[in-house]
Amino acid sequence: MAGSRMEEDMETKGKSWKDYVILAKMGIVNSNLITVFAGVFLASFYTDFPLIHNLHILFLTLIGAGLVMAGGCTLNNYIDRDIDPVMERTKDRPTVTGKLKPSNVLSAGLFEAALGIMILGAVEPAAAVISIAGLITYVLIYTMWLKRVSTLNTVAGSMAGAVPPLIGWAAVDPGLHIYAWLLFSIMFIWQPPHFLALAMKRCEEYRAAGVPMLPVVAGFAMTKRQIVLYVATLLPISLFLYEFGVVYTVAATVLGAGWLILGAAGFKMKDDVKWARFMFVYSLNYMTILFIVMVVVHI
Repeated sequence: MAGSRMEEDMETKGKSWKDYVILAKMGIVNSNLITVFAGVFLASFYTDFPLIHNLHILFLTLIGAGLVMAGGCTLNNYIDRDIDPVMERTKDRPTVTGKLKPSNVLSAGLFEAALGIMILGAVEPAAAVISIAGLITYVLIYTMWLKRVSTLNTVAGSMAGAVPPLIGWAAVDPGLHIYAWLLFSIMFIWQPPHFLALAMKRCEEYRAAGVPMLPVVAGFAMTKRQIVLYVATLLPISLFLYEFGVVYTVAATVLGAGWLILGAAGFKMKDDVKWARFMFVYSLNYMTILFIVMVVVHI
C-alpha cells in the first residue's frame, strides 16, 4: 500500500515537472537560443574575443537567456489562463486543465526570469538590462495590455522577440556593434509575417477568445498585404550584412526571394489558410537557416 502511494507520488511529480516544461514553451526558447548563440559567436569574432577559451561566457549566456525566456513564457501562460480555454491550441495547457495551481505557475515564472537575469548580470550587466527590457515588453506591454486591445500587439511581441541576439552580443560586447542592431532588425521584421500567418491559421480561435489579431479585425486580404510588405522589407535589411560574405549574401537573397515569391502567390491562391500554413512553415525555416549560415560563414 505504501509502495503504491510512493509510486503515485513519483508519477505526479514527474507529470508536474513536465507541465512546467510545457509552460516554458521550450520550442520557442530553443529556436531563440539559436539567435542568442549567433549573437555571442559573431560578437566574439568581430571583437577578437577568444570565445574558445571562455566557453563559460557562452554557456552562462545561453542558460541565463533561456531562463529569462522560459520565465516570460510561463508568465504569459499565467496571464492568459482566462482566454486559453477558448482556443484549441491552448486548451490543454496545465494552467487550463488545473494540473498546476496559478500561484505555483506565477512563482515559477518569476523565479526562472529572476534567476536568468542574475546569471546574465554576472556575465555582463548590459545583457541583463536588455533581457529585462525584453521581459517587460513581452509580459506587461504585449501579454497584459496590447494583446487584448489592439492589433499592435504583434509589433510589441516582435520587439520582445528580437531581443535574444542583442543579449548574446551584449554578453561579449556591451557597446553593441551595428551588426548587433541589424540582427535585431532582422528578427523584428521577421516576426510579424511569422505571427500573422499563425493568426490566419487560428483566426476563428482568436475571434472566439476576443483577441484583436489583424485577421480578426481587418480580414485576410489586409493581413496578406501586411505579410508580403514585411517580407519585402526584410529582404533588403538582411542584405545590409553583405560584409558577411558571398555565401551569406546569396543565402539571404535566395531565402528572402523565395519567401517573397511564396507570399505573392498568396494573392492568387483561393485557400488562404493553406497559404498561411505554407508561410508559417517557411518563416521557421528562414530564420533557422539564415542564422545558422551567419555562424557557419564565420568559422
